[in-house]
Amino acid sequence: MKQLHKKFTDDQVKDLITRYQKKKITRKYIQEILGIKKTRFFALVKQFKADPENFSIMYSRKIPTRKISKDIEKNIIKELKIEKDLIKAKDVPIKYYNYSFIKDLLEQKYNQKVSLPTIIDRAKRNNFYFLKPKRNAHDREVLTNYPGELIQHDSSHHLFAPYANRKWYLITSIDDYSRLILYAVLVERETTWEHILALENVLLKYGFPLAYYVDSHSIFRFVQGRDSFWRNHYRLTDEANPQWKQVLDDCRVKVTYALSPQTKGKIERPYRWIQDRLVRTCYRENIRDIKKAQLILNYLVQRYQLPDSSFNHRGDTLY
Repeated sequence: MKQLHKKFTDDQVKDLITRYQKKKITRKYIQEILGIKKTRFFALVKQFKADPENFSIMYSRKIPTRKISKDIEKNIIKELKIEKDLIKAKDVPIKYYNYSFIKDLLEQKYNQKVSLPTIIDRAKRNNFYFLKPKRNAHDREVLTNYPGELIQHDSSHHLFAPYANRKWYLITSIDDYSRLILYAVLVERETTWEHILALENVLLKYGFPLAYYVDSHSIFRFVQGRDSFWRNHYRLTDEANPQWKQVLDDCRVKVTYALSPQTKGKIERPYRWIQDRLVRTCYRENIRDIKKAQLILNYLVQRYQLPDSSFNHRGDTLY
């Protein structure tokens, strides 16, 4: 249907119909002016005759709303309240609602299928919604051309299980090109040995990459002035090799260091997807033990690796 309100006003169309009724202008000429067909023309004439004073070509599109059951509505609100409590909790790395997580949770826990727009709509109606701030675009990134060329290795320290009342370290290794998570383990203390164990696991299982990509943490890199115990600084940056780097040197694997957080921006989404769901699941399952949290982490990694997962291995969320 031709959207007349974008090209003509109500008064202009009224004037044309009035002239037609007085036989001062033909129907075909009006149709040509308005760009409409015969059926549409007579519909306008009928509408004008019924109520000339309130005649208008403006209309509002009505989108039919799909009703959901009371049980589904109740569970949506219940899970949104839990999300709100989690966001308010101190030291928990959750700052926003995750409606996709709630959608998956309703399907897995309650066997209820609900569309994402429906959940967002209920969130807005019940004040469980706020816009996320815009993220700065990453102006630097590592470019790779095939799997195994570069492995990004990192660790993060968060309260992954709020009921545990203590923070754990999450050590991860991810292939830069495919975004496949090669290693993900929770540890209570971050040591050089834990990172060497991560190397052993990845290299024996997936083979040797061309290079590892890490930040300048003291476990990975000696930085003059920060890690030196000599007052006169006899060693300059990179002149002393930490044990972790010695292992890679023996394996003839190159180590590249990120000079800023922007250079690691490409793998933020996979890490954020895993960490976000780990915290939310541990909170709902009342997890207090690191071994049980590791089981949840293993499940999330397996789900992430599936081809039909709701997350693309190239790092883009599909919801």
